[in-house]
Amino acid sequence: MANTTPSDSKSPAEEQLDQAQLIEETGSVRTPNAKHLIHCLNIIGQVEGHNVLPEDTKTTKYEHVLPALVAIEQDRSIEGLLILLNTMGGDVEAGLAIAEVIAGMQTPTVSLVVGGGHSIGIPLAVSADVSLIVPSASMTVHPVRTSGLVLGVPQTTIYFSKIQERITGFITSHSRISKARLENMMLNTQEMATDMGTVISGAEAVECGLIDRLGSLRDAIDTLYHRIETQELRPSGNAKA
Repeated sequence: MANTTPSDSKSPAEEQLDQAQLIEETGSVRTPNAKHLIHCLNIIGQVEGHNVLPEDTKTTKYEHVLPALVAIEQDRSIEGLLILLNTMGGDVEAGLAIAEVIAGMQTPTVSLVVGGGHSIGIPLAVSADVSLIVPSASMTVHPVRTSGLVLGVPQTTIYFSKIQERITGFITSHSRISKARLENMMLNTQEMATDMGTVISGAEAVECGLIDRLGSLRDAIDTLYHRIETQELRPSGNAKA
């Protein structure tokens, strides 16, 4: 039997402190006492990008999320990633960066939209292997917006068009919605008083093909467990092909 030193194990109080620190720093938590070891990542509030938002704004900081995703992908003890989304959107480049990293992971991933998955939250939701949404959640589909000084020149229109193409291309390549339908929803002028776009419920998000299916937390965990149990095992150690 292997000898166990005090440094090899932690007391329950120490484990709780580590979990609290992990949640505070990264908005994520591991579940070591479950059927499978999964990592839960929260994407909440506003996705913060290159500019620091006010302290009274609830944010998800991409400089915290990106290295956390790299660590999850490298950690062979973590079998799956559950992404919980309740976000109003935020910085386009930061959101797309997180979405691309999630989409490129070999670790099984499942996303669950609760509350809202608006704006750039849509690419984040569809970036997972399987996306779910609760019936009471909503998603706002709208074109790119900006604030501050905007030059009224043709180049500005071209620039925004290219940004929009990046978002539209990612969403359509990771979901079942067609480009034509997505763009029609973005350019809808009948729903919002001072803006254009479409607000859809959980059931409507599934019907149009944005999200894979309706479900609860239990459904999301069961789906993730199924993917873990049916996916080919990742190589361990330093083995090379």
